Amino acid sequence: MAAETDIRAHKLVHGCMGLGGGWDTEPYTAEDVQHAETAIEAALAAGITAFDHPDIYRYGKSEAVFGEVLARSHGLRERIVLQTKCGIRLPDGGRPGHYDLRGASILRRVEESLVRLRTDVLDVLLLHRPDPLADPVEIAEALTALHAQGLVRQFGVSNMSGSQIAALQAHVDVPLVVNQLEMSLAQRDRLEAGVLFNTPDATRNGFTTGTLECCAANGVRLQAWGSAPPAPSASAPAGTRSPASRTSRTRSGTSCGSPHAAPHCPERSRRTPACPGPPVVRPRPRSRGPHGAPPR
Repeated sequence: MAAETDIRAHKLVHGCMGLGGGWDTEPYTAEDVQHAETAIEAALAAGITAFDHPDIYRYGKSEAVFGEVLARSHGLRERIVLQTKCGIRLPDGGRPGHYDLRGASILRRVEESLVRLRTDVLDVLLLHRPDPLADPVEIAEALTALHAQGLVRQFGVSNMSGSQIAALQAHVDVPLVVNQLEMSLAQRDRLEAGVLFNTPDATRNGFTTGTLECCAANGVRLQAWGSAPPAPSASAPAGTRSPASRTSRTRSGTSCGSPHAAPHCPERSRRTPACPGPPVVRPRPRSRGPHGAPPR
């Protein structure tokens, strides 16, 4: 049965950050491909048919092992929705990690993702992080070209505020249909930004109001990434949390934000938004995130 290709119809999205082996440039193994196949089969058995990537997970190996499974599983591509992201560049030699939403870079990253995923079309492309140096007109031209060529069906953003979405949409002809944010019971800042408006407690919340309202008014589907913090340690007083739970916010089933993760894993940020929305389900990884990567 063919999957519903409109990502807004999917309440659960399976995150693929844990696939592909280590956070390094070493080749993936047959075991890594089998691990990906097992994860995909488990998601499908649970009724999840949408899968989330970006180009940087495991230095591209998450997409590559997923593509291996697609290549050897007849009819699987038609049963699923593929979502990926671009816009974060990992450190490379002397070049630091950075955000990159130049038009030419978007086109190149999509081409590379299509090759790794072994598919002719992406169902959804998200812009992974805001790039304050990018020209929105250039971004719009790239997205329009990808859509016109039939390479990407839908577009969205990740980790953007309402004002950033509105500013980008003003230049983009195709609708932005998704905003993926860190949202959980532990990360409520997006909600609290509105609840605490014009109160003394608002000074402790670094987020501007309006993102939820912007998304709701413009048909932008919220996708959640994140999980609850670690449970309090046995020696901690009742009602308190461990230092790790106070300082870390983890993506469900990933190393990002955990006490043992690299401090600059690409999925981390100093402040990340929160509000309720459809969760992105992440498989448990087998290794840590990369050192020196820009925050998610």
